[in-house]
Amino acid sequence: MNYHNSIFMKKTFPLILTGLFLFTLLGKLAALPDDSLAKRKLVYQFDIKEEIAPPIWRKTKKALQEAHGMEADLILIHMNTYGGMLDAADSIRTAILKSDIPVFVYIDNNAASAGALISIACDSIYMNPGANIGAATVVDQSGKPLPDKYQSYMRSMMRSTAETSGRDPEIAQAMVDPSIYIEGISDTGKVLTFTAREAVENGYCEGIAESVGEVLRIADMEPYVIVEQKLTAVDRVISLLINPFVSGILIMIIVGGIYFELQTPGIGFPIAASVIAAVLYFAPLYLEGMAENWEVLVFVLGVILIALEVFVIPGFGVAGISGITMVVVGLTLSMVGNVGFDFTGVELNGVIISFFIVLIAMFFALLFSFYFSKKIFTSHIFGHLALEAVQQSDQGFVSSDSLYSTMLGEKGIAHTDLRPAGKVRIAKKVFDATAETGYINKGSKVIVTDYQASQLMVKKV
Repeated sequence: MNYHNSIFMKKTFPLILTGLFLFTLLGKLAALPDDSLAKRKLVYQFDIKEEIAPPIWRKTKKALQEAHGMEADLILIHMNTYGGMLDAADSIRTAILKSDIPVFVYIDNNAASAGALISIACDSIYMNPGANIGAATVVDQSGKPLPDKYQSYMRSMMRSTAETSGRDPEIAQAMVDPSIYIEGISDTGKVLTFTAREAVENGYCEGIAESVGEVLRIADMEPYVIVEQKLTAVDRVISLLINPFVSGILIMIIVGGIYFELQTPGIGFPIAASVIAAVLYFAPLYLEGMAENWEVLVFVLGVILIALEVFVIPGFGVAGISGITMVVVGLTLSMVGNVGFDFTGVELNGVIISFFIVLIAMFFALLFSFYFSKKIFTSHIFGHLALEAVQQSDQGFVSSDSLYSTMLGEKGIAHTDLRPAGKVRIAKKVFDATAETGYINKGSKVIVTDYQASQLMVKKV
């Protein structure tokens, strides 16, 4: 029995080993990726479906970095925009032209103005049957064309972009300048805009498609796998905060808070609001690499100089003017994409736009602050914050208004500097007062001209 078992094991053992080997080999082969999957082309897709502005430039930078990081075979932009800011569009088209990965754009409906510039920078343009491309004249907020120097710059960008991407530069110029005539294509007096069919006929569209899938089929990118851009909550918050409109509001809060605190020192909440707004303004710009350390420092030093001018140094001179200048410079340059003190490649147009955003925001901040500083303390909106106990005159209480109404025309001296708020001495008594205009130095002779919000209004005699 043992002898037969031994013979059986000797004969079957090699067969068992062979079976195990084949089973293991088949398992490993099954675990290998499907050959068709390995050959799929990787397509990175992101959308441009809002106004062209710094948030879209940020989204584009992130998309290009991610696409290059995953070694994508193609970058596909799904576009539907009426245009937007020229400096942001210029940054986007430059990044596309420098991309090592081919960039296609699928115009779902509109690629107007700045959208046309970005589309022309792409390697291939595909359009929905009802889409349009063109109308790239530079206009202001009301839609009115800007002076020719702006149009000339846009014509130059459109022409050079078309030349780089292998398209007719004359057609690109005609999308900006209505005076350009191209026989059979563009009539003088009309800015050029192509339908999908016209764009194909004139070399400004590689194909007409009704979906992204059809674009990739026409472009012979099958088989493919699409990776769509995913923005995090942090990305969305940063994009919101670097929007020029939001930046303008933050600047208004910064300046308004500083103004209120200088007018009524010690209140606390205006300067707190100003500090929070400053953090929200500078932090996203700093994270994006736009705001440099020295630009933030220039802003802070400017605020310090303004405070010194108001509270320490008599009069209003070098410190105050320098402080205001430094605040404007710090806020403006933080929105500009310079690297340190190197402004190479920074468009002058972008600097001008940033400068005017700051100036306009500061103007409205001071306007609203001046108005509300007169109204806020006499308004009933905050009445619940005030003491509501009744103080009867027969108990010895007399309103300040009753006293101040008898003081119109009285003369005295400035007990402290009035910048513009301070104190004055009249008939050996000290009263809160505000300078009607400008600043009044301590010891100057003054006369009472009015009274508002429990304060005398005075002017220098």
